[in-house]
Amino acid sequence: MVCIASVAAVPAFADRSVSSKREQAQQVLGQLRTLSDQLERARSEYVASTAQLARIQRDLRENRHELRIAKHNLHASQRAVAQRLVTLYTSDQASTLEVILGAQSLDDVLTRMDSAKSVTSLDARVVSQVKTFKAAIKRNGTQLAKAHATQAQVVARRSAAKSSIESKISEQNSLLSSIKGQIAQLIAAEQRRQIQIAAAAQARLAQHHQEAVAAVADTVVGISAVTPQAETVVAPPPTHGGAVEMAMSQLGTAYVWGGAAPGGFDCSGLVMWAYAQVGVSLPHSTYAQYGMGVPVSRDQLAPGDIVFFDGLGHEGMYIGGGQFIHAPHTGDVVKISNLSEGWYASTYVGARRIL
Repeated sequence: MVCIASVAAVPAFADRSVSSKREQAQQVLGQLRTLSDQLERARSEYVASTAQLARIQRDLRENRHELRIAKHNLHASQRAVAQRLVTLYTSDQASTLEVILGAQSLDDVLTRMDSAKSVTSLDARVVSQVKTFKAAIKRNGTQLAKAHATQAQVVARRSAAKSSIESKISEQNSLLSSIKGQIAQLIAAEQRRQIQIAAAAQARLAQHHQEAVAAVADTVVGISAVTPQAETVVAPPPTHGGAVEMAMSQLGTAYVWGGAAPGGFDCSGLVMWAYAQVGVSLPHSTYAQYGMGVPVSRDQLAPGDIVFFDGLGHEGMYIGGGQFIHAPHTGDVVKISNLSEGWYASTYVGARRIL
């Protein structure tokens, strides 16, 4: 069940000064960031539960098929037993008495009786095994059906949580509209700053690419002399530079919850889309992406590594120089931020390198 934090109401605007308005705008943006992170967690859990539900439904289909086979085998075995009984009682050995009377000696009597018993014993074992299999399948089917119902309930609860958070975001958007002038000023100032940051980042990435190519060449030459160490971090594949470039091409694109295309992105959608452009498939979920690749320490981060924040409620792509690109929250756009900034530094979870 997703826990939805309560959102404090924004106070009435008693002070109409620009500085006060800007502070209130920043407060609303902070609340939107919190809500967006909660919504990302809710969506990630919803995706995970839906995938689990699909697996349960697949198992149910398989067990229904196995149950049909078990029933068929049971009926076939029952028919075989009945036919053998008919044969036993209508042949020259129709009864135990006839078996004994038809024997040529005492040894023959014992042999005939043992043969008849072994046939019926075999049939009994077959029937018993099929019945046991049938009962097991039924029990398994019942358990899966219960799991199916439980998972359906979980999905419904998480869907309700998602709707609740979306409603709260709608409320915050209403507040944003009341101070949209101040927000526009903040965005304009941020856009000017982002242009400068992006230019510096692009230059740094180009230099990093040249250094990476040189490092690969050096590694190939001296690879036989390298002794593996326990703490060695595997270098990112060359495709990661392309993923960073694709993400950078979307600077200024609006945040859209659930978005994973150039028309709008959420945080995990941006990373998923950027990697997809270089042939790497990632799930649309911060939780799932955090379970992929290998962990990377903060001092070993390289462009293309995925950085996570706020209990996996948010993520971005590292671009070097202590910076990362991300889709922050409703009301904002794809932009570059610093890992050392207050909120990002305090809520940093870790990083993963996709191999």
